[in-house]
Amino acid sequence: MKIKEAQEAKEMLKQKKEETKKNAKKTLENYKKFAMKGNIIDMAIGVVIGSAFTNIVNTLVSSTITPIISLLTKDVDLSTLFITLKGGHFNTIEEAKAAGAIVLSYGELLNAIINFLIISFVLFIVISFIKKSNKKEAKEKIETTKTCPYCKSTIDITATKCAFCTSDLEENK
Repeated sequence: MKIKEAQEAKEMLKQKKEETKKNAKKTLENYKKFAMKGNIIDMAIGVVIGSAFTNIVNTLVSSTITPIISLLTKDVDLSTLFITLKGGHFNTIEEAKAAGAIVLSYGELLNAIINFLIISFVLFIVISFIKKSNKKEAKEKIETTKTCPYCKSTIDITATKCAFCTSDLEENK
């Protein structure tokens, strides 16, 4: 009796092993299909372009916007603004960090907020430009068909008689 139960258990384990292999193979095939879809590749390209765009915006902020803000705020470099929470008074962030002081670098936060605002504004301009150009393209398309007022079929714009319901269309030009 025990030998029979052991053989049944062994057979059941063998079946489970085969099912697991089949499921793993099917999952891997589905993953390959998913990973090779155009949307995933487009998204990966978007991420790479986005990181390059972020680098451009960071450079724009650090080399152009921040100096202008510093000029307006009497040469204050936002990235150097900090508060020492514990550990005394220091003239620079580097001195405070070297001394092991607890530092709240709110200037870096201000720079990050400015970066965000610039990125979102530039994206707004780019998307607005793309939408505008798409609208212009849609307007430039010349219509080649019209709808019959009687049977609502789509017919050639130069037709004088509907091919579907044979109605005269001359009065409806």
